[in-house]
Amino acid sequence: MNWTILLLFAVALLLVVVLRRAGLISARDAREHLRKGALVIDVRTPGEYAAGHLPKAIHLPLDQIETTLPKHVPDKNTVLLLHCQSGMRSGLAKRKLRAKGYTHAFNLGSLGRAGRIVGGK
Repeated sequence: MNWTILLLFAVALLLVVVLRRAGLISARDAREHLRKGALVIDVRTPGEYAAGHLPKAIHLPLDQIETTLPKHVPDKNTVLLLHCQSGMRSGLAKRKLRAKGYTHAFNLGSLGRAGRIVGGK
């Protein structure tokens, strides 16, 4: 009985990790977009951003991104690389922006992963 519960927990955990990773842009593709001028967007709260952020990252909090992004980035063909603390909010931001016509919005994931890809963290 205990093995069954442990096995179910392990499968559930693996499923969460796989599904979370499925929405991320690959490091290789992200670096290629960066070389071509992609923008890095930090969707964390103002407090999180103030505590530390990537150089050149544009701060547009998730709860404001749908209204503020068009003012900063009117061209919906611009490549946007979104990140947050864990990758969850940036995934949500990606879905919101794609629904608004920003078809080149990608989830970089967590601040740590974004820092390894972009550099500076």
